[in-house]
Amino acid sequence: MPRLIHDKTTWFTYAQLGLWGFFLYGFGPVVPLLRDEQGTSAAVAGLHSTGIAVGALLGGALFAPVARRLGRGPTIWLGLAGVAAGVAALGLLRPLPATLAAVAVIATFGMLVVSGVNVVLTTHHGPAAPAALTEANAACAGMGILAPLVIGAAVNSGHGWRPVMAVEVGLIALVAVAALAFRVRLPKTFPAAAAAGGPAAGAPAEVTAAASAATRAAHRLPRAYWIAWVLMSATGSIEVCLSLWTADVLRSHAGLGAGSASAAVAAIVGGMFVGRLAGGRFALRWPPVPLLLGALTVSLAGFALFWTAPIGWLAVTGLVVLGLGNALHYPLAISIALTVAGPAADKAAGWSSYSMGVGFGIAPVLLGWVADGVGPHLAFLLLPGFLAASALLTLRLSRALRAARPTTPAGGPVLSAPGRG
Repeated sequence: MPRLIHDKTTWFTYAQLGLWGFFLYGFGPVVPLLRDEQGTSAAVAGLHSTGIAVGALLGGALFAPVARRLGRGPTIWLGLAGVAAGVAALGLLRPLPATLAAVAVIATFGMLVVSGVNVVLTTHHGPAAPAALTEANAACAGMGILAPLVIGAAVNSGHGWRPVMAVEVGLIALVAVAALAFRVRLPKTFPAAAAAGGPAAGAPAEVTAAASAATRAAHRLPRAYWIAWVLMSATGSIEVCLSLWTADVLRSHAGLGAGSASAAVAAIVGGMFVGRLAGGRFALRWPPVPLLLGALTVSLAGFALFWTAPIGWLAVTGLVVLGLGNALHYPLAISIALTVAGPAADKAAGWSSYSMGVGFGIAPVLLGWVADGVGPHLAFLLLPGFLAASALLTLRLSRALRAARPTTPAGGPVLSAPGRG
């Protein structure tokens, strides 16, 4: 079984991703407050989500060339500096065009952070990378629980949401100072073996095989990567639709008031936090593909409970279960995508950001368009469709990984057992 070692590099990359999570999960509660300040409609305020999608696309395009020039560790710090500047601008500026631009800047630099952390953890931990990425995203979700609480406390105390942006800047500065104090230097490039294209020793057989195929392709992204990319778009669509529309369903179908419905959305993030903490252990024992299928099944069960529940507490319980399943979608998919990319991991990490842009830019608009016709409760039946598509893509991904498995000199398949150490 692979062993996950928590060294200084690991802990600081967890902290860096958590800083991005503080903004990402905290921005949802800010959008209605911005709408009230700016006197805009819900649709116009929703353009801030589009700004995040545009920033994700820009950040994805920039990551590979910036990482080649500066190195991966410095690119992460550059991303955090850009996030700090964008967050400061968001807290100081009030006109709609200015806040839209600030959000796009934050997302652009945020994607440098996300892509850099994903690649650093993948190359640093080898066969234990799925567990490391799962724990890193647990840190992200944990900060996602904290951010709305801080925003709520600031608003209730009469200070508004804008001072909370200073908290984000302060946290980034604190982590940077701690990195200097503890002399943490994040790796800039692949270790020598990985740079040569060799898969990590002890990696699951299916993933190791696909990594070897990627090496032979000389920095081209293999078919398995693109299947994982579409998979991340599908699972990302589930997450963004839940974050934007769950409160409406809780109000219209489960009988919760507006305030309670908004607060109850945190149940999803809470479930994701717990699921990722536990999922890190599971990822050390089970190969990614069957574990991902199990997570999708848990998500479907949680959705069924949430969607059918006629009372608030039961619907919220369903959201917790849904979050437990959703917890593993992205970490497992991105770990497979970066592993099969082999020496093209920087390029793969940049392109993976586009899947987030697709999720933020298309899925909420589609669900909103359907909701205008049939109401939010019936429109949410699109989510089981996304889950079914994700399951089919996972099965296709499994076949693609098996097809890339190397053979012995005699032409027979390699018989190493997948996913067990």
